[in-house]
Amino acid sequence: MFDTMTITKIVGGVCGTLLVFLLGNWSGDLLYETGYGEHGAEEHAQGYLIETAALEGGDAGAEGPTFEEVFASADAGAGERVFNKCKACHKVDGSNATGPHLDGVVNRAVDSVSGFTYSGALEEHFDVWTPEHLNTFLTNPRSAAPGTKMTFAGLPKVEDRANVIAYLDSLSN
Repeated sequence: MFDTMTITKIVGGVCGTLLVFLLGNWSGDLLYETGYGEHGAEEHAQGYLIETAALEGGDAGAEGPTFEEVFASADAGAGERVFNKCKACHKVDGSNATGPHLDGVVNRAVDSVSGFTYSGALEEHFDVWTPEHLNTFLTNPRSAAPGTKMTFAGLPKVEDRANVIAYLDSLSN
């Protein structure tokens, strides 16, 4: 059925395909650098600015409820559904994947999962993963901690962030 040459060809094909994808990723990172200050990239001024008028009679309170208000009534079940976006890189069973495991992450020290190599960018901005720090980071990880290895774009809705943090907090108990 299968001889050693056929198995060798299959393994070689898989390794060759992975090499092509890794080289494509590397060349894409070189061509389309998005981070500021990492890999020697210089920070540039914004190309253009679109002025928007402030709401008349409005203030920052008109934007909606604060994170603390939303987090107080967060739904861990809904957070589990939002966590499906995170499952590509993170696990909650105590084992690391592309990213570190997230069970017990709420109120855990930053960069403290043994067996995972961090970029060092997180500890420059955060010390403990409090719900407030997680909210800040999950809004836009690249801007909250420039230089982080996390490529996720973030969760723009405060309800989604509060629910996923409540879900992660429920795993700590």
